[in-house]
Amino acid sequence: MSPATTDTTRERIIDAAEECFARFGVAKTTVEDIAVAAKLSRATVYRSVTGGRDELILAVVLRDLRRFLDRLAERLRSERSVSEAVVEGTLDAVAYVREQPAAAAFLVPEAAGHMQAAVAKAAEHVLSVCCDYVRPHFEEAQRRRLLRADIEVEGTVEFLFRMITSLIVMDRDRDAAALRRFLRTYVVPVIAGPGAPAAAPAAPAAPRSR
Repeated sequence: MSPATTDTTRERIIDAAEECFARFGVAKTTVEDIAVAAKLSRATVYRSVTGGRDELILAVVLRDLRRFLDRLAERLRSERSVSEAVVEGTLDAVAYVREQPAAAAFLVPEAAGHMQAAVAKAAEHVLSVCCDYVRPHFEEAQRRRLLRADIEVEGTVEFLFRMITSLIVMDRDRDAAALRRFLRTYVVPVIAGPGAPAAAPAAPAAPRSR
């Protein structure tokens, strides 16, 4: 089998896994379900995806996450300030995770169930991808003194992950306006410092999807 054929088969399997996760739920989907949806044998699935179902969960999450981050990068370029970029980016991420059961499994412990060990290992990949996208914007904002100088991108992204998780798990029925006030009051000062300037930096080009 040529590399091109292998890549095509793998994408077909990932497409099928995404379909099955949406239909059956992440926890209940089996490799057999995915093989049937892809119209392939289980042996072919295992040859193409040696890590089995856990690898497929991560592959689906990372592929869709990169699409989301591409859209988010375009959105953040239009924001008027770093503070608003933090607020609107967090809101977009909360909405994204709520709509994506596979992503929720990696960010919300209650969604992971018996996959907890796989989730803990793979979450580092998710964090790394997010840091790669955020890093150019983060470093530019720090150069322009629009973010605190004593924070770094990995810790900041992890902090936002934890905020996104808590906003999903502890849903207090805030409307969008109330949630924005909460983020501006409690989250923005941690990242941008008190009295963050209104001007936003010119955003660098986002990294290309890998």
